[in-house]
Amino acid sequence: MDRARVERVALTPAAEELVRRLEERHGPVMFHQSGGCCDGSSPMCYPRGEFRVGGVDVLLGHVAGGTPFWMSADQYAYWRFTHLTVDVVPGRGSGFSLEAPEGVRFLLRSRLFTEEELTRLEAEPPLPTGAATTG
Repeated sequence: MDRARVERVALTPAAEELVRRLEERHGPVMFHQSGGCCDGSSPMCYPRGEFRVGGVDVLLGHVAGGTPFWMSADQYAYWRFTHLTVDVVPGRGSGFSLEAPEGVRFLLRSRLFTEEELTRLEAEPPLPTGAATTG
């Protein structure tokens, strides 16, 4: 029997509720984590199909019932041994992320994978990239 992949990304209940509200207004959404400084270090939420992922961007998984979470390849190199949790905090980012007008912003919280998770990750196939998957 195939085991499910190790979960790499999740949402807090507050983030899941915000995604639900954003989808009611904008339709299906997606996340992209590009790295960099300032707002580039926060996960950005876009209407699905309005942000083109790069060929080397990595699909970490799906959250909130099917919302894809992408990460740039250079960021993935740093975060590949880390479970990420998307949370919501007060404050407005200055980017194009859909939550900006709400007076809140998405934020990543992280923890290192456990030894058991790392062992399972070693046996898994590589994650899909933008070259093979559309977001």
